[in-house]
Amino acid sequence: MSFLGGMHKETSKVKAIVEEDTEILFLPMEKVTLFMKEYPQWLDYIFRLYHKRFEELLEVVNAVAFKKMDERLLNFIKKKCENTASNTLNITHEQIANELGTARIVVSRLLKQMGEDGLVKLGRNKIFLM
Repeated sequence: MSFLGGMHKETSKVKAIVEEDTEILFLPMEKVTLFMKEYPQWLDYIFRLYHKRFEELLEVVNAVAFKKMDERLLNFIKKKCENTASNTLNITHEQIANELGTARIVVSRLLKQMGEDGLVKLGRNKIFLM
């Protein structure tokens, strides 16, 4: 989205939140056209990123439309743990609710049930995946 915004001299509407130390590469927009012409692998890289993000979008739409919230919550926890290579998430119920598009009380109730089922262990602003 930032790439397209820059090409059309518009402000990107994307917001990103990093969860660990991150390096960001900024490329001047006047160089983008040059890169696309001289390095076809650059354009291939951009299209692969778009493809990957579109697949992720389809997964979210599918989850919202067809999966129950408890299943979505457990998948969210597993994916976050996988991304951080840890079985511990430092996250609040409110943050999870915001990411999943639901109410905090729903997340809290489901996490409590998951704790009783032995799927997770809850701590203050921490979730331990069992």
